[in-house]
Amino acid sequence: MKKMLFIVNPRSGREQIRNKLLEILDLFSGAQYQIQIHITQKPKDATEMVKQWGEGMDLVVCSGGDGTLNEIISGLVQLENPPCIGYIPAGSTNDYASSLQIPKAMMEAAQNLLSGRPYPIDIGSFCHDSYFIYIAAFGAFTEVSYQTPQDKKNLLGHQAYVLEGVKSLAALKAYPMRIEWEEQALEEEFVFGMVTNTISVGGFKGLVTQSVALNDGEFEVLLIRKPRAPKDLSSIISYLFLKEEPNDCVYKFKTSRLKFISKDPVDWVLDGEFGGSRTEVEIINLRERMNIINLV
Repeated sequence: MKKMLFIVNPRSGREQIRNKLLEILDLFSGAQYQIQIHITQKPKDATEMVKQWGEGMDLVVCSGGDGTLNEIISGLVQLENPPCIGYIPAGSTNDYASSLQIPKAMMEAAQNLLSGRPYPIDIGSFCHDSYFIYIAAFGAFTEVSYQTPQDKKNLLGHQAYVLEGVKSLAALKAYPMRIEWEEQALEEEFVFGMVTNTISVGGFKGLVTQSVALNDGEFEVLLIRKPRAPKDLSSIISYLFLKEEPNDCVYKFKTSRLKFISKDPVDWVLDGEFGGSRTEVEIINLRERMNIINLV
């Protein structure tokens, strides 16, 4: 029989996995999988379980949000021969699932794992000691993802991010930084920055181009400088929410490697979870480092 490690975060999203778990397990058992299931108990629990049990598995399945998927990726990347990943999205926004066009219906997503095939994806290395699958970000809005209480996420879903994010507009903080990539450099005061490998961020699909390739070895980078006049703030909001053309407040480019340098520590978010406070950050694209089961 094939071996599966099935990691479940029962608190993700609206806790809908509780009503579908037996049905999903029955489906996998019927497909001749020997299943080892683990219910996450605390932060980073999924990473430790993958490091302990992932080697030798044919498939590691994640049921949870993007943060749970990040923990599993962070464990798998440390294995010599990592197995394929299966993803049953159950979070509040599920940005990465949107990029892969994975169905929102849990049973449909589970069935796709049995009929799909391995699809190579890029992984982001963050300061050589952490990883992300779809976004590393700092500044305005980023604290929303890890400061919004889970019960509010469960109650409001994606609206929770929008409501909490709007609150942060009134107190934009600027971060003086030097950013280096390839043979270029940029020094500015930034209110927001993100390095992504996704078409959806916080449920919004207008922040990055829809032609993103998840395995081309490059990140999409978006940086927003500090507003210098009232019209700057309105143009930034228009760009973010009305998808207007880029302006002189917004920098966008692609690269496979870049470095952020700041005098004071800056808080970072990796896949919606707190990634630490740093004065120097190096981000590297690990091209096609993982395989995820998908129909595309």
